[in-house]
Amino acid sequence: MAARQEVTAWRPRVPGVTEVFHARFTEYAYPMHVHEAWTLLIVDAGAVRYDLDRHEHGTPHDTVTLLPPHVPHNGSPAGPGGFRKRVLYLDGTHLGDELIGAAVDGPDLRDPVLRRRVGQLHTALARPGEELEAESRLTLVGERLRSHLRPLGAAHPRRADPRLARLLRELLDERVVEGLALDEASALLGAHPAHLVRAFSTAYGIAPHQYLNSRRVDRARRLLLDGRPAGEVAVATGFYDQAHLTRHFRKLVGVTPGRYTRARER
Repeated sequence: MAARQEVTAWRPRVPGVTEVFHARFTEYAYPMHVHEAWTLLIVDAGAVRYDLDRHEHGTPHDTVTLLPPHVPHNGSPAGPGGFRKRVLYLDGTHLGDELIGAAVDGPDLRDPVLRRRVGQLHTALARPGEELEAESRLTLVGERLRSHLRPLGAAHPRRADPRLARLLRELLDERVVEGLALDEASALLGAHPAHLVRAFSTAYGIAPHQYLNSRRVDRARRLLLDGRPAGEVAVATGFYDQAHLTRHFRKLVGVTPGRYTRARER
């Protein structure tokens, strides 16, 4: 079988993520190297074997691998079919240098919840206009990674905070069209981003990005019923483009904006 390489890379507009890297390799082997950033890796097909700190490791498809910065590692296919992987390179926003030692000792994390959340984060990062969702998912991923790397007993207890949830909801209501970055909300309300997301979700049963998109779709419905074209409505309600509006409109209303408008005309 001929060697095959497929690579996609981009820098999203999400604080904390320096690069997203998706790749399929059938034969390529990485030599020993280091990264300045944390490397968060999931494998969707095949497996990777690698050496880290003179110990051999592997990444089956149900594992999340976290490689710390500045520590040499390599990588190669663990079988004849190669591998397909998705990688996030993260700066120190969510993971500090004090966690490097724990990551060296245990880089491969068997955690189905974490694996699912990392996959959801990749999906959000690939969609323009979903920055708030990506920030929220990244915050929860960072929190779960820290829970794996911190000493036992060091986790902070979770608690309901309805007042904080209400304040965040009011901020979102004020910024329906222009949107709100999670780090900005954190600075304005003086609360950690993870606590913000959890407080809001606990109080209202919906994540902040889902709430914001619901408000935008409600406004879009009114404008569509007024006869305004979908492309114009997308801009007027804060969506990235018409495709972004259509995706969320179909999800929440059950039909596309075009079909919704035609139903109005009957």
